[in-house]
Amino acid sequence: MVSPDFQALAQAGIQSLRAYDPGHDIVALRKKYADQFFVELGSNENTYGPSPRAREVILDNLHALHRYPDPLGAGLKKAIAAKHSIKPEHILLGNGSHELLMMIAQVFSGPETQVIASQYGFAVYALAAQAAGAELVIAQALSHDAEQSRGHDLTALSAAINNKTRLIYLANPNNPTGTWFSSTAFADFMANVPANVLVVVDEAYLEFVTAPDLQSALALLDRYENLIVARTFSKAYGLAGLRVGYILAHPECVAVMERVRESFNVNLLGLASSEAALADEAHLQWVIEKNAAERDWLTTQFKQRGLKCSPSQTNFILVDFLKDSAGIEAKCVTKALVLRPMRGYGLPNCLRITVGNRDENRQLLKILDEVLA
Repeated sequence: MVSPDFQALAQAGIQSLRAYDPGHDIVALRKKYADQFFVELGSNENTYGPSPRAREVILDNLHALHRYPDPLGAGLKKAIAAKHSIKPEHILLGNGSHELLMMIAQVFSGPETQVIASQYGFAVYALAAQAAGAELVIAQALSHDAEQSRGHDLTALSAAINNKTRLIYLANPNNPTGTWFSSTAFADFMANVPANVLVVVDEAYLEFVTAPDLQSALALLDRYENLIVARTFSKAYGLAGLRVGYILAHPECVAVMERVRESFNVNLLGLASSEAALADEAHLQWVIEKNAAERDWLTTQFKQRGLKCSPSQTNFILVDFLKDSAGIEAKCVTKALVLRPMRGYGLPNCLRITVGNRDENRQLLKILDEVLA
């Protein structure tokens, strides 16, 4: 029997699509370096972990693993609504914000439409557009010498809009650059976006922000019905392993997306722990303060070594080694240190480095000094 040509059978957008690259086989590396101080600074995880309340709730719910989770996620939606002073009908839950970013393109774009994203924007935006069969339009980022080096150029993004545009993906702060644009600049940008163009603001790292000129785009949700804000519990809340995210949008937008939402897409432990994490504001603030302090310290350390750092309001720093970084990154792996290569983003000289705790950061610097010597 002749095997089917699965490549030819795939939809046009899928045929040329490359799967999301998560980086190294981290599970294999954990086993390899089980007896060493293995430093994982490649995935922007929260090194301090989730709230103790979240851990307790997970244990409390283990007895119910044979039951399906609440398909509506009513308890978590209520908690999110209270957190953001919004009604539950504005909320759609997802298996991480990644799922929701893909769903938005699936629902609101497709063949004969365009999706706009910024150069050096999160890789999932391109995947979402291509998987939906839409044309991806890349707006040039700010120059390497700009104050927000390689950050989103809102003027360029606005100029790229035409009558085929259906979606614009933005991240604020942005992954992988760590850069951001002010709330005032974003308000000016939104004022010039046509009502039939949906603007998706990915705020996966918003909780880490300490810059006074950046607040959540949620402040504009009542004014612009074409605005969608995506958030996650994977980063500052430390629940990456449970995959819970959500969007906040106009209720009619949410209702349309509900038609393709997978049944029970957020698991039982994810729902319970996320609700508990939201209630522990003290733990969140502790994480934010620790991250900000280590981010500043680490940036200073990098600069003292002659390395160029993009400004960051996240829990990672984009470091430019001013030469191809592939060899540097590979040598770090042999010394039980994982960083994130940026060649796939068109930044071969850069590595994205997660901000760890002080012990992890000292080990990072020790290994980098050895590699760069």
